[in-house]
Amino acid sequence: MRYLIEVAYKGTQYAGFQVQDNAPTVQWALEKVLQQFYRQTISLTGSSRTDAGVHAWQNFFHTDVASALFQPRHVYNLNAMLPGDIVIKQIVPVADDLHCRFHATHRRYQYFIYQQKDPFVADRAWYVPYPLDLEKLNAAAAELLLHQDFTSFSKRNTQTHTMICKLAHSHWHLHHGQYIYTVQANRFLRGMVRGLVGTMLQVGRGKIDLDQFRQIILAKDCTRADFSTPAHGLFLAEVGLQW
Repeated sequence: MRYLIEVAYKGTQYAGFQVQDNAPTVQWALEKVLQQFYRQTISLTGSSRTDAGVHAWQNFFHTDVASALFQPRHVYNLNAMLPGDIVIKQIVPVADDLHCRFHATHRRYQYFIYQQKDPFVADRAWYVPYPLDLEKLNAAAAELLLHQDFTSFSKRNTQTHTMICKLAHSHWHLHHGQYIYTVQANRFLRGMVRGLVGTMLQVGRGKIDLDQFRQIILAKDCTRADFSTPAHGLFLAEVGLQW
């Protein structure tokens, strides 16, 4: 029987979402606890990969196990065994053909920037002490909605076969003194959100204008984008998955 596992995590201590050789990841930590609790190997398939240091309010795994293995009361026990920076929100039975990656209709990310020194958000937002123009940031964010080829915002050595992404939402807003960028698309490329944020900040700081930003998009050249944006300000906010 196929089960869907919804998780949230703070990614600071992990080398990403998916299992890697010789590095702790969210999937590694979860599979380890599942094996300890159920005394059998349980392999997980992930929905949306996140890079090292990136956080998630919502992400998913699915797995196929014996129908009676998972019980609702086990969520409490598993969370007690998991590290404090990973939580299982729920485990639910789903249709045997539901694939948590391929059946997801969208992903939504948010990036957080703060401008006044604050030790309580330092590990979950990026400190940018320079003046930013919200109107210019949103002009750049709106420009992204006019394009689908995001080659310029994909890091090299990616395994993807297409650079086409369909954005449904791209917007900056201010909330409690933080600049927050929200972007939603059917899929994202490796390093894409951080590349978008870093390059839009060049517009927001007045270093480049909107036409120069547009030319970076059209160039389809990742050396033109700014990928210096750190991982710790980025959250996977939502995975569009129905079951």
